[in-house]
Amino acid sequence: MAVSFEDPAAPLEGIAEAMFDGILAVGDRPALAAAHLAESLGLSFHPPAAVAAARNKFLSRGCFRSAGMKVPKYLTIPLEAQTNTLPYASQAARLESSGIGFPCVLKPLGLSGSRGVIRANNPSEFDNAFGRIRKLLDHPDVRQFHDPQDRLIQVEEFIPGREFAIEGIMTRGSLQVLAIFDKPDPLDGPFFEETIYVTPSRESSSAQAALIEATEQAVAALGLYHGPIHAEMRLNDDGVWMLEVAGRPIGGLCAGALRFCQGDHSHSFSLEELLLRHAASQDLRGVAREPAASGVLMIPVPRPGVYTGIVGVESALACPGVTRCEITAKEGQSLLPLPEGAGYPGFLFARGERPEHVELSLRKAHACLALSISPVLPIVK
Repeated sequence: MAVSFEDPAAPLEGIAEAMFDGILAVGDRPALAAAHLAESLGLSFHPPAAVAAARNKFLSRGCFRSAGMKVPKYLTIPLEAQTNTLPYASQAARLESSGIGFPCVLKPLGLSGSRGVIRANNPSEFDNAFGRIRKLLDHPDVRQFHDPQDRLIQVEEFIPGREFAIEGIMTRGSLQVLAIFDKPDPLDGPFFEETIYVTPSRESSSAQAALIEATEQAVAALGLYHGPIHAEMRLNDDGVWMLEVAGRPIGGLCAGALRFCQGDHSHSFSLEELLLRHAASQDLRGVAREPAASGVLMIPVPRPGVYTGIVGVESALACPGVTRCEITAKEGQSLLPLPEGAGYPGFLFARGERPEHVELSLRKAHACLALSISPVLPIVK
């Protein structure tokens, strides 16, 4: 049945009379609806308050800070807080008293996937970033959700370091790590477009242990309890800085980079199958990620315009280690790069003996591709 996620706590007609083994959600808004539904039906899932905190950058920062975790200095600015003054001038005193200098990062409170996240190195860049995010949040495709947190911009001090992601699953409060992804491309701004995920991690065992420990602290701080989680963090000489933990699995088609085995490894299965089995309370003892290294490259949008096609797919698939090229963009579709954009035109997948081999395969395959994008002509009145 079709479900609206605008009011996640609203009762869903017909649901209460159905019989369920479990519940699963694969997006931020669906996760909040699933949490309320699970609570009403007595099913195991993440609590609504935990999911709400996880998808709100201000609330999650507060939870992490209260748990004693490393958290950047931060504050929020309502979009309507200033109208007649340049954003930085109107907020300079607050920023200074909060200890936030330059560089800093501005981000929408409720959007995900690095959408609207912009680094500013000086007051002029701050004002430009604020204006771009304001315009994005005023766009109809964001305003349609009537989400109060989409009227707030968060400003944080920039945290340098290498970035990672952890895919995991919670079973009644206990975290099982499914994969640690390295993000080999530096994510230093001005925008933060993620491109390559590769697993297993090439970090030291002590670094990986620190990433896992921070994730365990973070899920406990948020109160996430049962179901998938996806965590993003940075690691530098000061330790692990948790960026976010979502009460859902990895987004888009990126889950295709993961395969799992159980028992004698004679049969491998997808992350989706693992999550469905977990939601149905099936036995997952002995489940582990496949022995091979694997990864995904999210094909970036090179410039705004209308997608008219792509060349080089056959050459990309011929690169050693590349297993799949999935183009999701449709001819005639408008494409927009980050920070305003909200997706990728396609994905490349690769497997290999070592993670560095996978990364090289993905880069070679990407170099074979060329997207055809026609400019969007202005409307003449």
